[in-house]
Amino acid sequence: MRLQFILSEIGLGLRRNLSMTISVVLVTFVSLTFVGAAGLLQLQIDQMKDDWYDKVEVSIFLCPSDSDAPTCVGGEATADQTEALREQLESEALEPYVEQVFYESKDDAYVAFQERFADEWWAQGVTADQLQASFRVALVDPEQYQVVSDAFTGVTGVEEVRDQRQVIEPLILVLNRSSLVAAGLAAVMLLAAVLLITTTIRLSAMSRRRETGIMRLVGASNLFIQLPFMLEGAIAATIGAALSVAGLWFGVRYLVEDWLAGEVQFVQYIGTDAVWTIAPILLVVAIGLAAVSSVVTLSRYTKV
Repeated sequence: MRLQFILSEIGLGLRRNLSMTISVVLVTFVSLTFVGAAGLLQLQIDQMKDDWYDKVEVSIFLCPSDSDAPTCVGGEATADQTEALREQLESEALEPYVEQVFYESKDDAYVAFQERFADEWWAQGVTADQLQASFRVALVDPEQYQVVSDAFTGVTGVEEVRDQRQVIEPLILVLNRSSLVAAGLAAVMLLAAVLLITTTIRLSAMSRRRETGIMRLVGASNLFIQLPFMLEGAIAATIGAALSVAGLWFGVRYLVEDWLAGEVQFVQYIGTDAVWTIAPILLVVAIGLAAVSSVVTLSRYTKV
């Protein structure tokens, strides 16, 4: 009997404030979509870091014949200098840091250059002598780049030591800032959702003050009186969360997996499984919004 009464009160409240309930659903949907988008973007950033940082190498470029670097005053790196660099890279001192060393000669660099820019007209005039030899060094821990850099920077025969993370990190920085912007917008929208849910519960409580008074006269507890209002907000917020999860799933499925993955293929993108990873979080946030709004509102507006 009590359950039936509570359900009837919930239905009555939702019908009386239908427009406000729809507004709560939509605002919750938009705000949680921003929250979910920020979460998915952070998952994508973490995956890119894991994929790219493990693959990045330190490039030790040897002196070409026309370099003006102070370490290249003697001209192009000699065979003895190259062999000395190889021995240093394979030494016991650098063994804890260096995982693998690959030497790329000028001819190897030319072949790789032509494969990469085979369709570019300007690449046809480049010769092997215009390129420079280098050592490609895979590190045990990419964060230990500075150890290798310090060991070879300023060494005769070495023009430059370059960490490939310098190319990746600006992109990671942009993505991190985008994630922060999405999180900021999500916070604003969540505040709007709390205010709207609070208003909806307040209107519902005020429209049923007579019923609330009768229930108090017959000895109904605070929980029994307030539960229908709390559940109204929770239902509206949960519907908004469900719509948000559905929207994020379709976005990842069709925009990321189908379109973006085909256009930009050098990135391994997150899949729809990531949406299901954050879906419980969105549901908890939605219920939390309703709970906070209920606590703020009901203690005042269900008093008779």
